Amino acid sequence: MSPSYSPEQYQRWHIRDCTRCGRAAAKAANWPDGPICRTCLDKALRIRGVCPGCGAGRLLPGRRRDGAAICRDCAGITRSFFCGRCGLEGRLHTGRLCERCTLTGKVTTAPGDGTGRVSPALKPLADHLTAMPDPWKGWMWLRGAPVQDLLSGLATGRIALTREALRQLPNWRTVAYLRDLLMTCGVLPATGKQLLHFETWLVHRLAGLEGDPHERVLRRYATWQQLAQLRAKASRKPLAPTSRRQAGEQFTQARAFGVWPGEHDRTLSTCGQADLESWHAIRGEHRRRVLRPFLLWAMDNRLMPRLKLPAQQQRKGTPASQRRRLELIRRAVTDDQLPLRARIAACLMLLYAQPVSRLTRLTIDDIIRQDGQVLIRPGDPPAPVPEPFAALLQRLAANRENMTTATNPAARWLFPGQRAGQPLNAGTLREELRQLGFSTGTARPSALRQLVLQGPRTGHRPIPRIPRQDHHPYCRRGRRNLEALRPRRPLTVTLRGSADRPGIRASGLRELTSSSRGPGCRSGPRGIQASDSGVQQDHGSQPVAQPKAACS
Repeated sequence: MSPSYSPEQYQRWHIRDCTRCGRAAAKAANWPDGPICRTCLDKALRIRGVCPGCGAGRLLPGRRRDGAAICRDCAGITRSFFCGRCGLEGRLHTGRLCERCTLTGKVTTAPGDGTGRVSPALKPLADHLTAMPDPWKGWMWLRGAPVQDLLSGLATGRIALTREALRQLPNWRTVAYLRDLLMTCGVLPATGKQLLHFETWLVHRLAGLEGDPHERVLRRYATWQQLAQLRAKASRKPLAPTSRRQAGEQFTQARAFGVWPGEHDRTLSTCGQADLESWHAIRGEHRRRVLRPFLLWAMDNRLMPRLKLPAQQQRKGTPASQRRRLELIRRAVTDDQLPLRARIAACLMLLYAQPVSRLTRLTIDDIIRQDGQVLIRPGDPPAPVPEPFAALLQRLAANRENMTTATNPAARWLFPGQRAGQPLNAGTLREELRQLGFSTGTARPSALRQLVLQGPRTGHRPIPRIPRQDHHPYCRRGRRNLEALRPRRPLTVTLRGSADRPGIRASGLRELTSSSRGPGCRSGPRGIQASDSGVQQDHGSQPVAQPKAACS
């Protein structure tokens, strides 16, 4: 509002009820259908299609009485929306230029080297920004003062175009976003995002330890233990955000533990068992678990005495019931008020028991259409996707978020993120699911349990027997001597037969094992025979009762 206007004058001269949305707001345009607010004007200048009045394909800012969008000529709008440079019809900005021409001019001046041209080193970045699907978002990003200072420093050489130089700069969020763009464009060599984040975080933390008595120990632990482990892990597979976050928490707790002995007239090298137990007694289970790697490292490197660490408590989440799991699945499939991204993630977690960190690594190539059936590949082999979840999954693959900026114009991620070449952060997706009522701590264990119950039953595995040639030589020598000392139990032979039913074979009714047979019993294909006394039955003979029914 101008300072020469009073609130009453501004309200009377500029505030109108918008024809399209109905709210009282400042008038941005006065078209034939009535006054238009700024929000409705921006929406109208983004509608493109075929005009139902004249049949021309162009911008459709107007509106008929039935609500259909029409072009400016059919609507009677006298204002022109053609760009003064390229002639494209759309929203105009300073100098009557469209959004893309405005972005091109901004890209030319922001990463310039002072000569009015783009720096040759940043030419791939400039081409990447001008080709983004939504130029308006790129223009708004370049308008920020930190971004302009950073691009100007890189173009003039004041800031070296290396990861090490970018790591030392403040405003680490802006620097990290630009660094991801530079790696996507090929200006910087590609490296794991989480590893770079931890290196940047560690540089700032170590810089704040100047004058600290424990700086040498912490620097040694972070550089030669934590950073080495993360680099080795990143060489095998991409690091998850939890790995980077856990390393940061371990360093923070190690620094806190280094300060604690000094408050009790102790040092790390003179810390005793009582001191260690006292520290564990007043800390929570999470802090005790996070500090454990540092304590083990300090003991292995003889920086503190070898002490006994308290046992860790196993955290076991209570899985949701099967009824609750089915209710969550029904809600994720049928509730159209929920975001589509959250519905798909909830179904994948509840049906296939996949963790959120694995869901964010899925790509649209993992969705397979084969013989009229939809399959998804969280692992090998692909798993079938039931309806109606299959229709939702294909809808998400065709309408993914974060695809209109310069960061992910051609990303294959099923859940694209806002960083260049990176999927959605697992913590962001996990928090979104939690706020909508899909708790990963109870839903995934319930899905795991049901998948185990639905799997095929394999039965008990037979106990492997050691071959005779693998027995110890002493046992082989003493087997004959111990045979006489082996206790024998009476063996009763039950014969199924009677006098009126002769000729029943006893060989198919044996219930004897080698451990229960006495030395005088022998079995063969013609039946069970006892030597000298007891029961004797041959093939085709009639059972005859003998005085002794056991082998002795």
